[in-house]
Amino acid sequence: MLGDPVRRRIVELLARGELSAGEIVDAVGREFGISQPAVSQHLRVLRESGFARVRADGARRLYSVNPEPLDRAEQWIAGLRRQWEQRLDALGTELARGARERRRAAAGKKASERSTQPRRKT
Repeated sequence: MLGDPVRRRIVELLARGELSAGEIVDAVGREFGISQPAVSQHLRVLRESGFARVRADGARRLYSVNPEPLDRAEQWIAGLRRQWEQRLDALGTELARGARERRRAAAGKKASERSTQPRRKT
């Protein structure tokens, strides 16, 4: 739904405040090079999916953003973020542990090589 850049742009515009259909068509049409019917189709999709509201003001149709679906999306994304942060934290711990073990192994190898080398007479 919001994967479409035109729809995301419309939501961005509406987040700033209520706009008439004509204002949206002018801004989005100019920016994306699309026709009035194409913009109207995007507005219909946003309205039907609940991301936008429309109200009549005489002959004009005024659109505004509906925050509830955006809030739900934000909560869903926050849940995903928490899951990934936990996994990335665990990965970071494992990488640090592996690096520490490699350093210890390398230090142990050097120490054993020094102890097995014949001593030079001075």
